[in-house]
Amino acid sequence: MSEPRAVAQDVAAPADDMDVLLASPRGFCAGVDRAIEIVERALQRFGAPIYVRHEIVHNTTVVQSLRAKGAVFVDEIDDVPRGATLVFSAHGVSRAVREQAQARGLEVFDATCPLVTKVHVEVSRMRSAGVHLVMIGHAGHPEVEGTMGQAEGVHLVQSEADVAQLPFPDDEEVAYVTQTTLSVDDAAAVVAALRARYPRLRDPKRQDICYATQNRQDAVKFLAPMVDVVIVVGSPSSSNSNRLREVAARLGRPAYMVDTAADLRADWLRGARRVGVTAGASAPEQLVQQVIDRLRELGAGSVRELDGVDETLRFPLPKGLSPKVAGG
Repeated sequence: MSEPRAVAQDVAAPADDMDVLLASPRGFCAGVDRAIEIVERALQRFGAPIYVRHEIVHNTTVVQSLRAKGAVFVDEIDDVPRGATLVFSAHGVSRAVREQAQARGLEVFDATCPLVTKVHVEVSRMRSAGVHLVMIGHAGHPEVEGTMGQAEGVHLVQSEADVAQLPFPDDEEVAYVTQTTLSVDDAAAVVAALRARYPRLRDPKRQDICYATQNRQDAVKFLAPMVDVVIVVGSPSSSNSNRLREVAARLGRPAYMVDTAADLRADWLRGARRVGVTAGASAPEQLVQQVIDRLRELGAGSVRELDGVDETLRFPLPKGLSPKVAGG
């Protein structure tokens, strides 16, 4: 991953002159909270091992913590013993994967984010109506594989250039869905290219890019002009974390991603008087606090959280894992 061009600095700031601004909101979203809780409750109720298809969310620390508690992460359904308990990751799975799990007699708990499930429903509805369907997303991402696996004939578009390669005649009706963790600006550019070629383009009923992705990108757009460098807490595999780094870089700020505080390099901060910190939707707040502690070791003084959208959304747990009501 190439680093963005650094903004020129006049002189190195004194160690006690560097402040930290925290983006808000940042870190865990409702879908990630729910997915992790599903695995933890399954472990408490049924005991280890609990199998999880793919990383439950894309964060190294979260996966390591759940693995230590007895979660076993697998890539294929065939890796799960017959009759075992399996959790589908927050990114969702294809219909074929669901059928494989059923054929093996697995006890399945679905941690697919409800906002991803909404996109799955949209795919099935559009294809049932016979409409040509395009998915805007990144090839190989588990969410993209799961969404495209809801129906036959879904075409992947990753960029504006891909629109020209679509096989549908320009005068036909085409619909689109998007990966929920895309860059809002990138997705808008691809949609504009689709609309330019297909005047009868059909939009989703509601925007597919999730509220948390939108809010965190907006928070970085607010943060970046105030700081000299941006640190994004998130794992390399996290799509939404990568997009946060890109948003800051496009605003002309050096921006770096760190999986943990140990990845933070002092030379990134040379000359910086203000450092901005944010975190992807799959990164725990404890990792943010550890990064702040490391910044303090490197000379940071005050730490201030910026105003932002207050997120209160919660998603219910699957039947069989919901908390028992007292007296029920």
